[in-house]
Amino acid sequence: MAEAGGILVLNAGSSSIKFAVFDAGLAEAHRGIAAGIGGASFLEIDGVRSEMPFIDHKAALAAVLTALRRAGVTPQGLRAAAHRVVHGGRHLSIPVRLTPENLAEIASCTPLAPLHNPHNLAAIEALAEAAPDLPQFASFDTAFHATNPDVATRYAIPKMMETKGMRRYGFHGLSYASLVRRLPEVSGAPLPSRLLAFHLGNGASLCAIRNGRSVATTMGYSPLDGLTMGTRSGGIDANAVLRLVEDHGLDRTKAILNHESGLLGLSGGKSDMRNLVLDHTADSDFAVEHFCYWSLRHAGSLIAALEGLDAIAFTGGIGENAVGVRARILRGLEWLGVRMDPDGNHRNGPRLHAKTSKVGVWVVPAEEERMIAEDALALLEAG
Repeated sequence: MAEAGGILVLNAGSSSIKFAVFDAGLAEAHRGIAAGIGGASFLEIDGVRSEMPFIDHKAALAAVLTALRRAGVTPQGLRAAAHRVVHGGRHLSIPVRLTPENLAEIASCTPLAPLHNPHNLAAIEALAEAAPDLPQFASFDTAFHATNPDVATRYAIPKMMETKGMRRYGFHGLSYASLVRRLPEVSGAPLPSRLLAFHLGNGASLCAIRNGRSVATTMGYSPLDGLTMGTRSGGIDANAVLRLVEDHGLDRTKAILNHESGLLGLSGGKSDMRNLVLDHTADSDFAVEHFCYWSLRHAGSLIAALEGLDAIAFTGGIGENAVGVRARILRGLEWLGVRMDPDGNHRNGPRLHAKTSKVGVWVVPAEEERMIAEDALALLEAG
């Protein structure tokens, strides 16, 4: 593959950097991850894994660039780099070329995403140091939901709190934007007017999409709200949170709600849906049912926001692969006229609905990295 003109996409998390390289035609050329930063770390590229120490994100990125050079990809041969940034706040609601002003705005959003934005910035800064002439771009996970109406985003709290950024933002926006772009290719039909999208994985959310635009979503001020997730509690009464803080302190409460709850807390130790569906203990079965029940509860709310429903789409690791979870959710939506094709479901789609179904149901593979590359290419071509 000719690497000239390619785009490097980086997705930096708290302890990992996922990466992918797309050629000039946006075909994926390489993919990998530097994982376990600060601990038992390794680098994997194109399915080949090597154990190596990464003390911080800068060291991990240096290892990624070295591995890419060995694969024939150099910063000088790339056209651009593009990043997933979790939080863009109110002002960064479209993809941007990274400038000192935009970097300052991303940094100002750190209080809104303290577990995410600092690591996104660390990768951006480390790449700028390693390849100072390489143009860099950012796409924001919150941006897709900027079209939500004020009644959906405003908490019923005093206005001075809202002006400090206390509002619903929503997340998984890059996944939903990719889904909107890909679904017509998968279905061979125009995008449905009223679409309910399930992004189900270790982090999970739903999105109500009307005419390609988000009008409601289940995550709010942070990615903690909404559905039951792998280790996150999902929705919980604010007074219950205050009680936890009284009993355990702020830092311990943060750890409980973000890292010890959800499927992990319900099952007594398992957060991976693949393990839960194979472990037919009472606790594991209850955790799976809890996940499906609250997916359906929130689905009803979003269908009301859409004022009807034309189609459903599943994406994310669970949404794309968990046959039983999809079947349980679709059974719970039969009152809408949803009819599942069991064979299609067992094949993991892409079409899941029977001919008699009044609602189309599809599986759309998540392609967030490609979406980020497309955003960067569009900005490059726009000048």
